[in-house]
Amino acid sequence: MSLVLGVDGSSGFGFEEAAAADERLGADRLVTLEAVHNFRDMGGYATADGRHVRPRRLFRADGLDRLTPADIETIRPLGLNTVIDLRTDGEVERRGRFPYEALPVEWYQLAVIDVTWDRADALDGSEEDFLYAQYASMLAFGEPRFLQAFLVLGLPGALPAVFHCAAGKDRTGLLAALVLGSLGVDDATIAYDYELTRAGMDRMTAWAASSSAEMAEAVRTMPRHFAAVEPGAVVRVLADVRAAHGSVRNYVRSLGVPSETLDRIEAALLA
Repeated sequence: MSLVLGVDGSSGFGFEEAAAADERLGADRLVTLEAVHNFRDMGGYATADGRHVRPRRLFRADGLDRLTPADIETIRPLGLNTVIDLRTDGEVERRGRFPYEALPVEWYQLAVIDVTWDRADALDGSEEDFLYAQYASMLAFGEPRFLQAFLVLGLPGALPAVFHCAAGKDRTGLLAALVLGSLGVDDATIAYDYELTRAGMDRMTAWAASSSAEMAEAVRTMPRHFAAVEPGAVVRVLADVRAAHGSVRNYVRSLGVPSETLDRIEAALLA
């Protein structure tokens, strides 16, 4: 799957082709929940060598602190063994964490940023440029945490697993790109997976308007750059990674992830 040029002359990402592939595979990515809006299966994506990511093995999500009792029962059959929380200490303290008392899992908090974004940084420039700069910074700062995330995913019995942040867009999107890229999934598919968050943001906004005055106010006052979904930002970061390291897998190895760990993740996730 290759990048295509949009009809307006801008860079496109082959979304139609990826969506058609999803339909052929019968992929139903979204796990529909009451108060969590971007919980998605990462299975089904094709790799360069013709294999596919196994379904129901790895998931990405938004704030799992919001899970309701009904939501817990919905995800219980997934058999989750591991939850990786990418949020900051402050976010966990304010919002809470995954309810592992009700659904026992191994829970890891791996904060890939130390503070949430500064609103002043979102005053100028395009949304894509803003997100690209934030993702590049996040990648540099969060390298030790991304290393830990791969080490956790490579542990025996770690899967099925889910990783998440607050909206399931930026921190989660970057880890998803690294995982999929290290498995040999191409940029167009990674961009498609990221783009699916746009609908998740819409679901979150609609839910907040009717169910959470606090979140609704946060959404209303949030700089538009913060809520933007720009696949080009992720693709640009991946291009930087390849320019410096040759491949995403090489980059992940440069973080300190042993080849044997990547091989275990690949064996567990690809078929």
